[in-house]
Amino acid sequence: MEIMAIALFVCVFILLLTGYPVAFTLAGTALCFAGIGSYLELFDSAFLEALPNRLFGIMMNQVLLAVPLFVFMGVMLERAKIAENLLETMAQLFGSVRGGIGISVTLVGMLLAASTGIVGATVVTMGLLSLPTMLKRGYDPSIACGTICASGTLGQIIPPSIVLVLLGDVLSSAYQQAQLDMGIFSPETLSVGDLFIGALIPGLLLVILYISYLIFIAKINPTAMPAIPAEELQDKSELKKQVMVELVPPLFLILAVLGSIIGGLATPTEAASVGAVGAILLAWKRKQLNIKVLRDVSQETTRISSMVFMILIGASIFSLVFRGFEGDEMVQDFLTDLPGGMYGALFLVMLVMFLLGFVLDFIEITFVVIPIVGPILLAMGIDPIWLGILIAINLQTSFLTPPFGFALFYLRGVAPKEISTMAIYKGVVPFILIQLFAMGLIVMWPALATWLPAKLQ
Repeated sequence: MEIMAIALFVCVFILLLTGYPVAFTLAGTALCFAGIGSYLELFDSAFLEALPNRLFGIMMNQVLLAVPLFVFMGVMLERAKIAENLLETMAQLFGSVRGGIGISVTLVGMLLAASTGIVGATVVTMGLLSLPTMLKRGYDPSIACGTICASGTLGQIIPPSIVLVLLGDVLSSAYQQAQLDMGIFSPETLSVGDLFIGALIPGLLLVILYISYLIFIAKINPTAMPAIPAEELQDKSELKKQVMVELVPPLFLILAVLGSIIGGLATPTEAASVGAVGAILLAWKRKQLNIKVLRDVSQETTRISSMVFMILIGASIFSLVFRGFEGDEMVQDFLTDLPGGMYGALFLVMLVMFLLGFVLDFIEITFVVIPIVGPILLAMGIDPIWLGILIAINLQTSFLTPPFGFALFYLRGVAPKEISTMAIYKGVVPFILIQLFAMGLIVMWPALATWLPAKLQ
């Protein structure tokens, strides 16, 4: 049975590398192995009887309703040209400083992360708008590409992040299972809102580390990140008006969404609906709302949401079959026997996730790996919020790690031909190291992730 469990995981991994659709790879491979296992009398087909209940649970899950709502909010804000106006405003604010455009891109990435949470849209938009400007101003191509890719991935950790919604749902189930395994029959709960609050300080920490790196590079190599000439900067009074018009409305929407969650006024799903309505109003105010835009946004939202939920269904089938072959017990025995106890197991899981991020998408890792290892780690006494934030930052690196980092593909698709793929890879390496450093800080000081949720409970 252990051999079948390992073979199932390896087979799925190999098929995913071929580019076959993830959801069908997970479900189809698992069902094939279940059939073979039943024939060899190694698999009890009664495990599959739990599948209808699992699918019904996905359909009735109120938390997962936040996914299409946040996706709709992000796509609508993209169509309202929020990013274009923010980039122009921020570039004027910081343009007189060496590296000012890079700092502007990072801050806009933070604001877009807090208002859209869609990495692909952010990277493509900033690649189209800011990369030509940065190259024209004499920025080093690697630094420009690395800044855009890394800033675009902030939507993975800064709430309202779709990753945190999915991760919160998976970890919540894992946390309850871990407590039941320990004999606690009135288990504590973990909510998506807890992860949102816990991610605020680590998200801001990443932004500060990014900006500090850019300032450092601008100091030691001024020619790599020149300032905008003073004669090209706007008048201060005009700039103040532009800031009020372009910066205040998105900030108000961000505060309305996150503030309602942090203040306990709304659940993440309810706050997501507020964000979706707010995005419609912003688009309407900017005269960007019409029937065509609404149709395009709805179609894109349906496409992205369908992909996420199909992968979730496929992963549910995979996890059932994997458990049927006692794969979860095998993983538990392996992790609990590692030297170093809790920290040794945590280090190995994080290392495996980091390596898987080179070739797999964050959704695949979230739905396939975490349901297997999550209950084991949580049963060891690891704080669920701390674990969730560490996983979220780890998954964030999967967008930057060559050769299959999605942010690299997004930027490669819109970058000028003279920008080599190697220049993009070279540019993201320092930001990957920064993310790993941030993970190290959170491991050393768990309060970076756990202090704020504890204060606001």
